Amino acid sequence: MNQPTEPKADKSGVRRHNLSLVLRTVAEAGETTRAAVAARVGLTRPAVSSLVEQLLDLGFLVESGKTFSGQAGRPGTVLKPADTGPAGLGVEINVDYVTVRVVDLTGTDRVRRTERLDNREADAAGVLARAAGIAAEALDEAAERRLAPAGAALALPGLVSGGTVRQAPNLGWNEVPAEALFAQGLTTLRPATTGLPVTSDNEANMAALAELWSGSLGDIRTFLHLTGEIGVGGAIVVHGELLRGAHGFAGEIGHLVVDAEGPRCRCGSRGCLEQYAGQAALLASAGATGVPDLARRAQTGEPRAVTALAEAGRMLGRALSGAVNLLDPEAVVLGGIYPQLMPWLTPALTEELSARVVSGLWTPDAGRLRPASAATDASRGAAALVLHDVLADPLNYAPQ
Repeated sequence: MNQPTEPKADKSGVRRHNLSLVLRTVAEAGETTRAAVAARVGLTRPAVSSLVEQLLDLGFLVESGKTFSGQAGRPGTVLKPADTGPAGLGVEINVDYVTVRVVDLTGTDRVRRTERLDNREADAAGVLARAAGIAAEALDEAAERRLAPAGAALALPGLVSGGTVRQAPNLGWNEVPAEALFAQGLTTLRPATTGLPVTSDNEANMAALAELWSGSLGDIRTFLHLTGEIGVGGAIVVHGELLRGAHGFAGEIGHLVVDAEGPRCRCGSRGCLEQYAGQAALLASAGATGVPDLARRAQTGEPRAVTALAEAGRMLGRALSGAVNLLDPEAVVLGGIYPQLMPWLTPALTEELSARVVSGLWTPDAGRLRPASAATDASRGAAALVLHDVLADPLNYAPQ
């Protein structure tokens, strides 16, 4: 039996696709020319010039100076993504802070605000309203720079599905309609954002996307990403795509049991990884007042701090070795608080990986354990997610 064929795209659909192709090509290059775009995407120069002119008229691209190739012919005009117009609003709500970023089409942070808040057991609606307030202030500042949000994305610590936080043990949230509450708070403070698209995801997933799109992984496209905060979040990227699982809850490595007789976790289980390697557990074990204090004490060789970090590294290695055996990633990226603590976490961690990973590829000198890039936190990944939607269909975000 013959299978039905896919309907052919009409001319407007083809042009819409090609506008996205050209805009994404310029955005990936940062600066390029019409000729270089044509060579890259396989379209004729006249076709690319027509598409570029439309993107210039709509404000997605700008021209800047001339470039000389050293060959015969006229110099090409340099094309760049515009640093005004559509922008991504990324909002990370975590246990002890809220961070908001506004990022333009060049990938540059234009506004960044972080407010330290104790959100443990706080009223969810109140936390989301406060986050909306910080976002409204950031958007006011962005508007002065001629930037307008194309959408908002929330990075949340817990199981997130369908715009709702199903469970966030460290916040004490259950079945919280986060997207709706945030949108309501933002619209109340800034009526111009009525109808603004709002999406949400787990904060570790957002941080992994930031590392994938803006980090220093090079050609690595399959990796595990851990974020050390009050708890431990995890995300899995396979061939450049998030592995979400059947219900969108994949990656919860912080609640992988590393000691069945260990301390009780807020999720209800015992001996979860975050009870040994999460920020709260680490600081309590080391008797430190904060991560900088912990690092300072470890630097001076204080036994209690060094022991706490070695134990956390051992438990991280125990959890990660199982994940590596199961998923065979190219690398493991440690984000959040972990990069500044890696000198003391790494020895025990790599020893566990080397002993437990059956492939033999995870020896201490293999270079597969990496710190996250400095600017690739969850709020950046959230803002970038909005911008990827813009790049995928610029006409949908064109000024009316």
